[in-house]
Amino acid sequence: MAATVSFSVTSPHGPRTITLAYRRVGSGEPLLLLHGIGHHRQAWDPVVDLLAAERDVIAVDLPGCGESPALPDGLTHGLATMNAALAALCETLELDRPHVAGNSLGGLLALELGREKLVRSVTALSPAGFWSPVERRYAFGLLQAMRRAARSMPLPMIERLSRSAAGRTVLTSSIYARPARRSPEAVVAETLALANAEGFTETLRAGGSVHFTDDVPGLPVTVAWGTRDRILVRRQGVRAKQIIPRARLVRLPGCGHVPMNDDPALVARVILDGSRRVSPPAAQRS
Repeated sequence: MAATVSFSVTSPHGPRTITLAYRRVGSGEPLLLLHGIGHHRQAWDPVVDLLAAERDVIAVDLPGCGESPALPDGLTHGLATMNAALAALCETLELDRPHVAGNSLGGLLALELGREKLVRSVTALSPAGFWSPVERRYAFGLLQAMRRAARSMPLPMIERLSRSAAGRTVLTSSIYARPARRSPEAVVAETLALANAEGFTETLRAGGSVHFTDDVPGLPVTVAWGTRDRILVRRQGVRAKQIIPRARLVRLPGCGHVPMNDDPALVARVILDGSRRVSPPAAQRS
């Protein structure tokens, strides 16, 4: 079951209240999990229990995704707002510089939090922001096509397709290298999440001018890329390593753009190994 938390952030029109849904499980040092555009916190379900054996895991629905409502009037879905929202979330939940792991858009946000020194380690799985103009146009075109397809299908068709491995491949092969491994219920839920994500269009529009160009000195950074990523091609990981030279660059064999489902054990190990590279005093949940 999801919990919700509300907090205030500033805007040009005065304070605005943001509400986010999240799931929290486990114990140990805090670990914040951030999903990609049009997805939801359940993208992390294949690895949550593995991570919770060592970490206090907080998986969040980003604004306008999953069970989190869209941003209120006066706030845009750009990086500045997302950074402010996540910083306020950590303060409200009393997370003292958590570890953070993110996928795609979530990977970019994780790196932004690291650049601002708001976290103690960063693991970015196929993070956005290291694309060439051609690669960005290709990725955005594919994401828009996925969104149109999800919105065009009635629920009975989605449910029918989800019942077979071939149907799950039709619905999710853009993000998973092994879509047949995803459960029918999860495929239905994430297809609906993509169709109903209120912040999708504005987030994609804001991403058109995004390039991550700064180093992230002073804390451990891991960048991991699936060898079968069809949305953000893996050569972008080499660019990330050039920009963040002290980052650990990890190859995820046989994994797609959302690798948590393709190889849960490997992804959990990469995240935990990255968070073990630093050991300040743990911020335990009371």
